[in-house]
Amino acid sequence: QVQLVESGGGLVQAGDSLRLSCTASGIALITKGMGWFRQAPGKERAFVAAIDWNGGATNYTDSVKGRFTIFRDNAKNSMYLQMNSLKPEDTAVYYCATAPDYDLKLQTSEFQYWGQGTQVTVSS
Repeated sequence: QVQLVESGGGLVQAGDSLRLSCTASGIALITKGMGWFRQAPGKERAFVAAIDWNGGATNYTDSVKGRFTIFRDNAKNSMYLQMNSLKPEDTAVYYCATAPDYDLKLQTSEFQYWGQGTQVTVSS
């Protein structure tokens, strides 16, 4: 059974940093592209960042470029999202997801397995 578990969310002030982690069981992440998505109250789930199987390629939504960094440690079967200079508009539930193959994927529909999410709240 595939399970993705996110952690690292919390309540922070604007300008602070957080690092989200996503750890997998039941699946070898080394064979998969991965991504982070977020869903704010009343909004649809949206793409945040993605990474291919070995970290050679990454992609970010414009609003987080220069502030967030996606990276992975395949030896730990884990993926991370370093979030710096957080803003109130970054407040959302953050989800990690795996793609069905090695490549970089950007669309919600292209991802196969999802975690349960971790709440990030940024106060002004």
